[in-house]
Amino acid sequence: MITTLIFDLGAVLIDWHPKHLYRKLFADEAEIDGFLANICTSAWNEEQDAGRSIKEGTDLLVAQYPGQEASIRAFYGRWDEMLNGPVPGMLELFKGLKESGKYKLYALSNWSAETWPIALSKYDFLNWFDGLVISGLEGIRKPAPEFYRLLLDRYNVDPAEALFIDDNYRNVLAAREMGIASIHFTNAGELRKELAVLL
Repeated sequence: MITTLIFDLGAVLIDWHPKHLYRKLFADEAEIDGFLANICTSAWNEEQDAGRSIKEGTDLLVAQYPGQEASIRAFYGRWDEMLNGPVPGMLELFKGLKESGKYKLYALSNWSAETWPIALSKYDFLNWFDGLVISGLEGIRKPAPEFYRLLLDRYNVDPAEALFIDDNYRNVLAAREMGIASIHFTNAGELRKELAVLL
């Protein structure tokens, strides 16, 4: 029996993506894809999510790619432009789960401590959670087992009664290794169908 739902935030509840910004800065998708695949990569961003300062991460890349300094500095300098509201359909779904009163709701998210206050100020629904575990505040991130364990222990969650939802399949597999049933998120419609079966 599922009593606890654990949500990732970026690309699950919040439509965060660097492309929302870089479409304003580059001429075409190929340029954007090349920049994000080779310079401001997911792996680089996750180091800030794990606690490295934005200044240190930015300075590191600027030293490596001085010709791209303006675009690199825009990543965090204009970071709020990567936020595009709630993921379509998810606010309604999340609100329904909250109002049902049947589940404890937690967030487990890779997110920089320095950009987290921006999200909190923009999205009131983040206050609907019974608890949040944010990687940048903890100095550890998904898919490290210790990060999942932190949430389970802090909020006394039984993994056998929990369901985890994340858009990154790597993180889904890590949760399953911890004994937590997990859904690989693609969109609100598919999630609604899967929850109807599991809950």
